[in-house]
Amino acid sequence: MDKWVCTVCGYVYDPEVGDPDSGIAPGTAWEDVPDDWVCPTCGVGKDDFEKM
Repeated sequence: MDKWVCTVCGYVYDPEVGDPDSGIAPGTAWEDVPDDWVCPTCGVGKDDFEKM
């Protein structure tokens, strides 16, 4: 699965890890992350992420 990086702070969303603190289970593909999810580090939305 592709990883996605926040263009603001550099946080990397790894689908294999997910974001359990925000309710995103490991194995959740980027496309399945809710549109209202925000970067856990800086708070920007999915629009500010790019595929690595």
